[in-house]
Parts: sequence; C-alpha cells; structure tokens
Amino acid sequence: MSVYILPVLLIFLFVYAFFKKVNVYKTFIDGAKGAFKLCLDIFPYIVTILLAVALFRVSGLSDLLINILSPIFNLLGIPNEVCELVLLRPFTGSGSFALLNDIFATYGADSYIARCASCILGSSETLFYVTTVYTAKTSIKKLSYAIPVGIIASIFGAIVSCLICKII
Repeated sequence: MSVYILPVLLIFLFVYAFFKKVNVYKTFIDGAKGAFKLCLDIFPYIVTILLAVALFRVSGLSDLLINILSPIFNLLGIPNEVCELVLLRPFTGSGSFALLNDIFATYGADSYIARCASCILGSSETLFYVTTVYTAKTSIKKLSYAIPVGIIASIFGAIVSCLICKII
C-alpha cells in the first residue's frame, strides 16, 4: 500500500495543476531558484552552528558536561552511555547519528542502550540548528522562551524514551 502513496500524490498534483492551469515546469523552476537563494542566505548561519558544535566537542566542554550531568541523568533514568547523545542532539543531527552508529557498534543494535539512543534520536530535534535556520529567514529574533522550552522538551523526551525502553 505505501508503495502507491507517492505516485498517487504526484498524479493528483499534476491533475490538480492541469485543472488549475498551472505551469508545473515553470513553477518547479521558480521554486528551485528560490531554494538556491535560500541556501545562500542561510549558509553563514549553518556554518556558525556547525563550528560551534565542533568547538563544543573539541574543547572538552562536552566531556565536562557529561561528567557533571551523568549522575543527574542516571537519577532520571538515562543511562551513562547515551548522555553524550542527549547533550549533542539539540546541536547537530549528523553528529547524533554518528554517536548512534558508535552505540550500535559498541552495544549492538538490539541492546537496551541502543534502543534508548534510537528513541532519544527519534523523539528530539536539532533545536539550535532549526532555530538558526528559522531565525535566518524570519523577522523573529527573540527566542527567550522557545530555547529553554525546547531543551526541557528534549530532556523530557529522553527520560520518557528510556522509561519506555525499560518497560518494553
């Protein structure tokens, strides 16, 4: 059934565009031009957040935070092995997936640690990356409540993920 969803949606889109007399090719080209301009506009913001993530890991600050926060995370039910993932996930998606791959290689894909890490990755978002891209193209620049709420939601998602993995 799921194999047919994309082709049916595409056919529906073309039929709808035909009846609305929309030039699909021209619209696609205009969208591609806009996407290219968008990439150029947000590129400096993306480079900045990627540099900040690299500095965070290389400086040893991530290790220091892991050592400080791991007892608290343990009390909340988050295993030590995924503490770095909980800290890194709000900053970088690719770094989080690399950590997940390391966890799979070390503990096995079916282990409790790997299930926790997978659920944490699935229940959270690269908060700072998303806000960087979002604020690059909007007039909204004040995120005084959004960032703390996002971090709390990410930690709550990690706690619930580990709890569910423990129960299942």
